[in-house]
Amino acid sequence: MHPKDQQKPVMDKLSTQILLVAYANGFFPMPHPQTNEICWFNPDPRAIIPLDGFHVSRSLKRSLRHKGFKATIDQDFAGVMDGCSQRKETWINDEIKRAYKALHQDGYAHSLEVWLGDQLVGGVYGVALGGAFFAESKFHRVTDASKAAIYYLVEHLRRVGFTLLEVQFLIPHLASLGAIEISAKDYQSRLYDALQLPSDFLDFVQPPPP
Repeated sequence: MHPKDQQKPVMDKLSTQILLVAYANGFFPMPHPQTNEICWFNPDPRAIIPLDGFHVSRSLKRSLRHKGFKATIDQDFAGVMDGCSQRKETWINDEIKRAYKALHQDGYAHSLEVWLGDQLVGGVYGVALGGAFFAESKFHRVTDASKAAIYYLVEHLRRVGFTLLEVQFLIPHLASLGAIEISAKDYQSRLYDALQLPSDFLDFVQPPPP
């Protein structure tokens, strides 16, 4: 046998094991926009949505009460990822899709879908560890569907005992929903506490409208 044939296989850089270790230590992956090489981020400051600080605008409140949205968990993970990636500019490439679909199959990545009838019109996906949820991306096909997804997610996380909803970077859209920035040190402390909790993300009941 040739010596090179005796080498141990190199672990997939986006394997479930690596991703779980990364999230538990405050990191998340994104491909470089020019090279598609996977880069690891641990931003300072870090954006979170406080679970007691979600802002429901009047227009969103009307949509939640009158549009007939239905929310589900893990009914169409691939569909949500596809919806999130269908933009002119997206970091969700085929490598990311494969990695998170595998993470979903292993029970760590989850989606929250928003439906109108039998049509998937919005959603959000991310990773759940302990009492922390790391939101990766969201999308909408009708007005307010992605905001509804975040509303349902926040209310669900509150009900099942999560304490941390991480959203990576603060952008105006997330700020309008109540997202804030905290220091990396503060984030690491909150993350450590959240990881000690035995929360069950899959215990889902659609939250009532506000």
